[in-house]
Amino acid sequence: MRDEPRFAVVGNPENRRVGLFARAATEAGLPAPRVVPWRDVLREGGATFAADEVVRLDSPGEDAEVDRALRDMDDPTRVEGSARWYARFNAVVRTLDGGRRLDDPDELAVLFDKRRCHRRLAEAGVPVPASPTSGRAAPAVRGWADVRALMREHAMPRAFVKLAHGSSASGVLAVETAGGGRVQATTSVESADGRLHNSLRVRRITRETEIAALVDALAPDGLHIERWLPKASLHGRVADLRIVVVDGRATHAVVRTSRSPLTNLHLGGARGDLGAAIEAAGVRWEQALEICERAAACFPGTLCVGVDLLPAIGWRRFAVGEVNAFGDLLPRLTGLPGSGAEGLDTYAAQIAAVRARAASPTGVRPPYAPVAYAPVAYERSAYERTADEPAADASAAPVPAPHEPAPPVPAPRGAARHVPAGHEPSHHQAPRTRHATL
Repeated sequence: MRDEPRFAVVGNPENRRVGLFARAATEAGLPAPRVVPWRDVLREGGATFAADEVVRLDSPGEDAEVDRALRDMDDPTRVEGSARWYARFNAVVRTLDGGRRLDDPDELAVLFDKRRCHRRLAEAGVPVPASPTSGRAAPAVRGWADVRALMREHAMPRAFVKLAHGSSASGVLAVETAGGGRVQATTSVESADGRLHNSLRVRRITRETEIAALVDALAPDGLHIERWLPKASLHGRVADLRIVVVDGRATHAVVRTSRSPLTNLHLGGARGDLGAAIEAAGVRWEQALEICERAAACFPGTLCVGVDLLPAIGWRRFAVGEVNAFGDLLPRLTGLPGSGAEGLDTYAAQIAAVRARAASPTGVRPPYAPVAYAPVAYERSAYERTADEPAADASAAPVPAPHEPAPPVPAPRGAARHVPAGHEPSHHQAPRTRHATL
């Protein structure tokens, strides 16, 4: 048996992500990870790790000095500078030397470019919303005139316009057009004194001149356009899912609901009832998880990703909206039964995956026996909550086809999968042997 892994984390020491991972390591009986601050990496032009250190990269966000070094911005609410952030972040990642990496630098460069990520998913046959900006010959989007032209050319009366390198809904506009040239947009971006700021208030803009000014200001950082798929609702609110995939398995799931097209929690979104979502999806729930695993398989050198999954109206089809390199911040949420991460949060699940591979003579995770559960009622965890506001997206328009057709719903495999009281619904799959470089 190999020695236990010795972790090092590149992150911002005061960030709760780093703290949660360190706590998971010590609770697993391992030494606390060595923390290498992003600010030190930036100041010193790199960092070196021992050959036996397992190196995890965490988000460089929520640190003013680091943000200033990556974006040249003193105000964390500012939207601009994402292209500069992207170039500098990729450069600094490549200054890290040695160790056994959990995050492949080349894959990070794709994950932080929505256009490249969308293209990789589409080429792998993962269902994604149609996009005119992700193909190999995709046109440049220089401003609002190009957005309007591409929406017309690709028959997209509704579309999401996103910063190519944005995160947390920064710079996102949900654009709707109608007859007579009418247009409106939903966004959290506000303009003040010629500068763009992220706001905690989602607002609707109905004047095209204002929408055009925002898009023109965002365009220099690069824009990505996707068809706005009408999403399923849950308890009267628009719903989507964040599925965490660790070492190839969908291990954790949350429902995000909202009264606006943007489901992010800091913009008024709320945790939804996962049991109700799974009941609505029925036999397609397994398909939903498998789609997320297929998306994660496009990044075999990255141990953990968070997949944003978009359920269509009626919960009958699914498409992947985004794949997030730092999408595992789900405190207190434990793993899906049958996932191999029961009782573990997202950080503990990653540590367990690394330990399992270290203990394997071949360096790959060992097979596991899926658990069959007797039929019992689902009970919501304390982490979930619901709301009964009126539906945010009552559109009954036909659902546009994703970029690629969703695979047929698979027949049940083996024993029926149910849920023990107090846990998320179960999932299992055949063992796989790929994934992160350890």
